[in-house]
Amino acid sequence: MSSTVYFADLRTGSKENLFDKIGRLMGKCEIQNRITTGDLVAVKIHFGERGNHSFIRPVFVRRVVEELRSRDALPFLTDSSTLYPGERKEAVSALRCAIENGFAYAVVNAPLIMLDGVRGHTATEVPVAGELLQKVSIGTEIIEADALVAVSHFKCHELTGFGGTIKNLGMGCASREGKLQQHSTVGPRVSTKLCTACAVCFKACAHDAISMVEGKAWIDPDRCSGCGRCITVCPEKVINVQWNEASDLVMKKMAEYALGALAGKGKKCLFLNFITQVSPACDCYGHSDAPIVNDIGICASTDPVALDQACADLVNKARGNLDTALQSGFEPGGDKFRGVYPHIDWEVQLRHGEKIGLGRRAYELVKI
Repeated sequence: MSSTVYFADLRTGSKENLFDKIGRLMGKCEIQNRITTGDLVAVKIHFGERGNHSFIRPVFVRRVVEELRSRDALPFLTDSSTLYPGERKEAVSALRCAIENGFAYAVVNAPLIMLDGVRGHTATEVPVAGELLQKVSIGTEIIEADALVAVSHFKCHELTGFGGTIKNLGMGCASREGKLQQHSTVGPRVSTKLCTACAVCFKACAHDAISMVEGKAWIDPDRCSGCGRCITVCPEKVINVQWNEASDLVMKKMAEYALGALAGKGKKCLFLNFITQVSPACDCYGHSDAPIVNDIGICASTDPVALDQACADLVNKARGNLDTALQSGFEPGGDKFRGVYPHIDWEVQLRHGEKIGLGRRAYELVKI
């Protein structure tokens, strides 16, 4: 049995523009039967990093919002703070960055709400029937929303091969603690050379896991809960994640977190992938490298696994661009993701997603 994935190319004319195609894609996914009057709808997007320009254009997101508002729903745009120190490590900086990137209310016609609170710790524990995890930590505003629409930029990713809907749901809807759980089996660590012994982390730790040893902060791994609060409060940015999980384990955990993000929503979910500006790395970077293929189009589905599978196939069927980060697989049918990251088995997230019941890899592509 296969799932349906709807596809719109980027050809337009006087009778139908690209915004109209977005509306038609959402209609094909029966938005009228999924969103009802008064629904609080979380529109999960990536706000983009300062200096990055490959994230989805805010005017396209506005059309998604308009389709939801036409159903008398109450949509809000949402994203989570980052695990690492940077421009989007807490809500104030993240929302300022979002507005600077064009996601202001005047543009998107919806409020911006961080899904995980001021510092990334507003979370709800959700039970999942995973192979690795039995519970996951999801941003509370995702759980509180009545419905969820994930709008994802489909591109390469340095850890998972590609990033699409599964990553937007699994990593993007996780709290700071959830992100840490996916990336690491141990707690954060202090760079003792750079630590100034300001004791801000010591005062902020809720688990008495941090002490001052020989004039430097030290984290007791036995007491550390892995919440990551110390990472955000450190004024010197010397507390960081120990990135020790293998790529395949991150992808499996990510798929299981995606299950948690969709928990309780039933059929009130819809997913769109924009296969545009297919950059070789995540939108979390403060730059965007040249796209490895030309823009392809937009896909939509109610099955996140089928959607990502279809988008991966469409990228691989395209001809690769020369003078980009792509090193192999230039020919139509060549593996573009391994052409950028040869050692990453990007299909792990798809295989595991299907295995745990997140969706199906088999799909029927329907062009509108």
